[in-house]
Amino acid sequence: MAILEIKKIEESSELELQLFDSRIQAGFPSPAQGAFADSVDLNHELINNPAATFCARVIGDSMVDSGINEGDMLIIDRSLEPHDGDIAVCFIDGDFTVKRLLITDDGISLVPANRKYPVIKVPKESNFVVWGIVSHIIKKLNR
Repeated sequence: MAILEIKKIEESSELELQLFDSRIQAGFPSPAQGAFADSVDLNHELINNPAATFCARVIGDSMVDSGINEGDMLIIDRSLEPHDGDIAVCFIDGDFTVKRLLITDDGISLVPANRKYPVIKVPKESNFVVWGIVSHIIKKLNR
């Protein structure tokens, strides 16, 4: 349920990869129309605010129904204001967790995306902070 290995994104890091200059069909295959064109910088694609962006690797299965699995890498933007429905990394009573935010007039609840886990209603007296908002999920596909 906790998230470990939180790492800061370095502002000076660049990673350019070749960009395939054709759309890739997820339905019926079509012949490739292009070849490799320019490059794409993943930092530019994934990170809006480097000074406030961190990565963390997921441990546990409480968010599997939202497509977040154990071992996935989260890109977390601490500069984003939390909104109802956001997937957020939260610090509650000494532990980090990733959950969907449910913000109502009655307070905040942390909603898992796995029926095995209960909704966590955040008590007003708890040590709680929305640490950052998940902006991207990086998955490794098994071979």
